[in-house]
Amino acid sequence: MKRLLQNQMSWMSSLTLLFLAFALSSCGQDEVVTPIIPDEPIVEPPAVVDNDFLGTMRGLSSQELVAEMGIGWNLGNSFDVRDKDKTVWGNPLTSSTHVRAVKAMGFETLRIPVTWDYHQNENAPYTIEQPYIARVALIVDEALKNDMHVIINTHHDDWIIPTTEASTEVKDRLASLWTQVGTHFIDYGDKLIFEVMNEPRLMGSPEEWSGGTQEGRDVINEYHKACVDAIRSTGGNNSTRHLMTPTYAASSTTNAMEGLIVPNDDPNIIISIHSYFPWSFAGQEDGTNIWGSDEEKLALENELDWIRDKWMVASNRAVILGEWGTTDKNNLTARTEYATYYTTEAVKRGLLPIIWDDGGNFGMYDRNTNTWKYPEIAQAVVAAAK
Repeated sequence: MKRLLQNQMSWMSSLTLLFLAFALSSCGQDEVVTPIIPDEPIVEPPAVVDNDFLGTMRGLSSQELVAEMGIGWNLGNSFDVRDKDKTVWGNPLTSSTHVRAVKAMGFETLRIPVTWDYHQNENAPYTIEQPYIARVALIVDEALKNDMHVIINTHHDDWIIPTTEASTEVKDRLASLWTQVGTHFIDYGDKLIFEVMNEPRLMGSPEEWSGGTQEGRDVINEYHKACVDAIRSTGGNNSTRHLMTPTYAASSTTNAMEGLIVPNDDPNIIISIHSYFPWSFAGQEDGTNIWGSDEEKLALENELDWIRDKWMVASNRAVILGEWGTTDKNNLTARTEYATYYTTEAVKRGLLPIIWDDGGNFGMYDRNTNTWKYPEIAQAVVAAAK
């Protein structure tokens, strides 16, 4: 038995020697075989993400920024729908096709009215649904990729009630909302503007459209400050981002204009005014469908002078006319002539007009068919702005 084991060991030793000899002969006598062991795991390089479209903060004044924004168009009755379903007011979900069509027409600024209600928790900490803010960001991104300026706001958020009784909760919710929105868009450059509120007012009150009460105006000033402070506190690009604050109901009435206090005297705040002037022609259903007399033109010029002198001249503030436009009263010629005159006179004064398009009575662009229903008006606005 002992000899058998010795024979087996001898045979195995011989086999090992033969294997080593073969390995050495195949590699060459002077070649040393060394196993390659990487010091660190091999990691694939990350995919390159092109975020150049986000832009940068260029240190522009508000006046300089507004001067380069060209002419504007409103994406009305889309993200601002008072429902979770953003199609119930007749427009389809916004797509890149819509943005590109508006840009191709010649509009340089896209205002995106946004209602956060229905997509924000009603209780603290008032969390916004991430898929919703991401959907808003998709359209913001598309506009920026098409070299447009963009404005986003709080629009039909009816919980923004300007009373002393409601103010504590409203300020907390506004601060939370703009902290979340500001954080989401913190890396975006100065072509993205935040408009902190749309037409803040006490709905249904006798003073709703005439400038409000002293209480209402005071509370809205508190709301502006809460929004601005929240945005600035997020830091980064939001420390100097250009913001828009409206008067009471975004109105140009004397009470509304005189009652607005710019929060913290912040140098990067733009004044937001809506001027459907005169309303009897622009929006009133049973109003007139004709416009263009010398008296009517002078009245419009006086309206625009008042806005310019109050804010641009006396207060050194840039102004954006965030909404204006006309409803269809089977009066295309009058509407087109009005659009030309309004745009010409506004731009002449350094005001930036952003025409309202809701896809309905104020509509020019049909987002369901991707065609311009009233290209004459859109073309008139773009041409008059040059």
